Amino acid sequence: MYPYLFPVPISVRIQVHTCGICRTDLHIVDGELTNPKLPLIPGHQIVGTVVKTGEQVTNFRVGQRVGVPWLGHTCNHCRYCLTGKENLCDGAFFTGYQIDGGYAEYTVASERFCFPIPSGYPDLQAAPLLCAGLIGYRAYRMIEDAKNIGFYGFGAAAHILVQVARYQNRQVFAFTRPYDSEGQEFALSLGAVWAGNSSELPPEPLDAAIIFASVGSLVPAALKAVCKGGIVVCAGIHMSDIPTFPYFILWGERILRSVANLTRQDGEEFLALAPKIPIYTEVEAFPLTAANEALDALRSGKIKGAAVLVVSD
Repeated sequence: MYPYLFPVPISVRIQVHTCGICRTDLHIVDGELTNPKLPLIPGHQIVGTVVKTGEQVTNFRVGQRVGVPWLGHTCNHCRYCLTGKENLCDGAFFTGYQIDGGYAEYTVASERFCFPIPSGYPDLQAAPLLCAGLIGYRAYRMIEDAKNIGFYGFGAAAHILVQVARYQNRQVFAFTRPYDSEGQEFALSLGAVWAGNSSELPPEPLDAAIIFASVGSLVPAALKAVCKGGIVVCAGIHMSDIPTFPYFILWGERILRSVANLTRQDGEEFLALAPKIPIYTEVEAFPLTAANEALDALRSGKIKGAAVLVVSD
């Protein structure tokens, strides 16, 4: 169904060290994202070492540590690609969905969609930066200069972005599943000023909210929590149906928008920013042979921070 997507001359072969586990992997495995490549190797938060390069590769060398994110190929000539919005390319293909990913010992990627990994990050801690970090950062940029920010769902992305917000002297209000006291304590330990259930209103109005959880009913909840002129960003690739809601909770120039994938600029900016803060990633490691157990743990909300597969040293 999917042809070989990128020419061998611009490809790099990578020995995989670690691969982060993302909720998008669950959406693919559970059939909520349709039309994957089959058979498929999932995984799109890949950290590894380049072991072979195509003859036209100029950005990477054998022995260099690189990261591979979700966006794996674009057409490079449509109006989106030509204006720095390659995340919207209609000819895009995605790592671990239409391109074999990182739940493996080796993978192949286009050099156009690989990033050097900052030297201060071990493989285990670097993996979550490549999706939870990158796409989370794109969502975070969309809230502009908001000072009071709500994070709905406090998982891999939120635990990274709360550190960015603190660095920029902003306040984060964390919303978790009902009665998730452990998740709320985790959010507070990372610098959130308040943590509560997603059904609650925060103690003060929000300037913006980012919805990381794939639960459509959180959209009207977030709209009720933001002030006039506030922004609500849906950060996931998949969400359950959004229930109907009265217009007055959107009225007042509130903005509702989504995030689609990432651009190379997002990757370059975020991976330069991460070591300056510095961002610490809380990870739970699983061997590659326990990938299914790791996915089940993520599905049931048992992961604090991010889950990462360890493939090789």
